[in-house]
Amino acid sequence: MPQLNPNPWFHIMLLTWFTFSFLIQPKLLSFTPTNTPLNKNTPTKPTPWTWPWT
Repeated sequence: MPQLNPNPWFHIMLLTWFTFSFLIQPKLLSFTPTNTPLNKNTPTKPTPWTWPWT
């Protein structure tokens, strides 16, 4: 059963994991978000919808 042999796939998984961890992730984390979230005061109770047929 070749799928149980981890010999070639373990190295591929490690190479992929290290590539993501050391090359791609720092580049992605260096970006600053353009829209910073704001704390908005939302009303506690919304206004009810008036249906035209009632």
